[in-house]
Amino acid sequence: MCLAIPSKVVELYDDGTALVDTLGVRRKVSLELMPEPVEVGDYVLIHVGFAIQKLDEEEALKSLELFEEIIEEMEKEEEYYEKD
Repeated sequence: MCLAIPSKVVELYDDGTALVDTLGVRRKVSLELMPEPVEVGDYVLIHVGFAIQKLDEEEALKSLELFEEIIEEMEKEEEYYEKD
């Protein structure tokens, strides 16, 4: 199973790559597998360093909100177990 977190395109480069932001972490990814053009501000899904699908902003933001809730719950659980 693959888990893809929406990433926001923050810069485009002439070499067919882009800088994306994924929950505050920035990294460079390839756009070679994208079936459609990508612009700064678009949200994409990343798989092994390649942008593979564009998402509309509403869908991406909903997904990001859910991931943030999951992370928050995992951190609470970790704190609970660290107390023992």
